Amino acid sequence: MTDIFRPGFTLENDRALLRPLQTGDYELLLPFTIQEPTLWEYSLFRPDTPKNLKKYIAEAIKEFETKTTVAFIVLDKIKNAIAGSTRYYRIDIAQKNLLIGYTWYGKDYQGTGLNKKCKSLLFQYAFETLGMERVELRADNDNLRSKAAMHSIGATEEGVLRSESYKVDGSRRDSVVFSILKEEWPQLQL
Repeated sequence: MTDIFRPGFTLENDRALLRPLQTGDYELLLPFTIQEPTLWEYSLFRPDTPKNLKKYIAEAIKEFETKTTVAFIVLDKIKNAIAGSTRYYRIDIAQKNLLIGYTWYGKDYQGTGLNKKCKSLLFQYAFETLGMERVELRADNDNLRSKAAMHSIGATEEGVLRSESYKVDGSRRDSVVFSILKEEWPQLQL
């Protein structure tokens, strides 16, 4: 498909460096698990304990090996520190679609512009290198912060998938769907 699944692959700009998640990243992400439990409030899978973090990383690596997902660890180059994670998932080369999600950043990195810089890298690579025609983003419909972030980059809100998936507590989640099309990419507010 492309070099996205090769060892050593990175995406980088002046603010962020993204590289595929590795088993050894457990120690780098563990402080978020231990010190910031509210990060996982809207997550479908919560790496909120050391055991769950190991499972989260292992599943991401397994999906990387099957070439359906690329989970990235995010380095904030200004602070020279690990800031969180994001990923491409449900990569469909035949239909030229993929989703960006599972995005989270520690509290010190939220609202700093890092997310927009990361999204710029991800959209640019998806549209210009992978040849995607559509990139989708989803969030819990109750997650006002995520919805505001998607609006702020110029993504189009398409609607809500009612009772789309199970939450960690067993209740059902309504997911709001946003998208960006290839022809819209150059006008994004990144």
